[in-house]
Amino acid sequence: MADVVCTMTQQHDAAATFSGRRVAFLGKLAGMSRKDAAALLAVAGAKAVERATADIDILVIGENDLPIFGEIDFPSRSIQRAAADGRIEIMQETTLWERLGLLETQQRIQRLYTPAMLADLLGVSKAIIRRWHRRGLIRPVREVRKLPYYDIREVAAAQKLAQLLASGASADHIEKQLAALQSLSSCVDRPLEQLSIIVEGRNVLLRQGEGLVEPGGQMRIDFEKLEPDWLPELTESTPSKRRRSPEELVDLAAEYEDAGQFDAAVEALEAAAADLAESAELYFQLAELYYRSGKAELAIERYAAAIDLEPDFVEARSNLACTLVELEKLDEAIAQFQAAIAIYPDYFDAQYHLARLLDQMGRQQEALPHWEACRFLAPDDALQDEAAERLAGSVDP
Repeated sequence: MADVVCTMTQQHDAAATFSGRRVAFLGKLAGMSRKDAAALLAVAGAKAVERATADIDILVIGENDLPIFGEIDFPSRSIQRAAADGRIEIMQETTLWERLGLLETQQRIQRLYTPAMLADLLGVSKAIIRRWHRRGLIRPVREVRKLPYYDIREVAAAQKLAQLLASGASADHIEKQLAALQSLSSCVDRPLEQLSIIVEGRNVLLRQGEGLVEPGGQMRIDFEKLEPDWLPELTESTPSKRRRSPEELVDLAAEYEDAGQFDAAVEALEAAAADLAESAELYFQLAELYYRSGKAELAIERYAAAIDLEPDFVEARSNLACTLVELEKLDEAIAQFQAAIAIYPDYFDAQYHLARLLDQMGRQQEALPHWEACRFLAPDDALQDEAAERLAGSVDP
């Protein structure tokens, strides 16, 4: 009976949302054909139209054309203006299915990725993932104990960013070019998700109609010409002899890190930390830089400082444990993994690393409950299969 009431409520809500409204589609739908979607809209009292013109009420963006899967035409300027004025609502395909009562909100989050998982998937450092997070280029769908989780849309955006990095563009310049693309439309705040971004070498292009648009609106961008000596020496004085602010030093540290100059990045971030209030996030960033610069003992100290300030910082605990493993301080590492899991049992990274460590130490029975957790928490089939094989005893540690 509850299911019937729920279905009736969903149908009522759908009718209230779509009754009398004209709906157009842009790009290919992932869930069903346009014909089937039009039939569902008709039941809800809406009319699906062939072309996206300025007199429609709703524009649905098909999710089979997310940036990494293909190219879509960008909405016309008349539609952009109408959306900016509130006359047209632009929604993603998943939102349409939710409003039609076909999809529960929780169903859309099928696989979520932590920063470590995303970094492994893309072949970039976790520091780069966190920088994209801080700059708003990727956004977590949820955050637990300071641990962000990203869904497939954010993976799509991150893959574009990784493609640009692999082409030789600096993270700073990528951000500037995306900001320029964002300025082309007042109804776009997530260019990597909402625009059909094309990466061509070190250039960022936007498909609009049959042509390609560059961030300036007309000319192609040549990252080669935008790559001067953009990393100043930390000791270099500006013409006005002005001392850099802590915020500028943090940005400078990120630029050094992007360039692989980890010692210089540490120096810049330490200088910033001298004038900033202590925080777990700042200690965490320092720990990551110490680790990347080969100073594992100092990294351990900073991870510990972050945990002292925020004991529930599970990512700091897991990273501390991994660093302890490298220094062969295995009992201490196990304690940190266990602490992270006690705080947040669904933390896949900690469960996985602890399971592998216990196996390697010959403590297979202790590892079993952690492999069992991994089997349910793993973000992809390969990791699920590995956990299942470990549980079956078919893989040697």
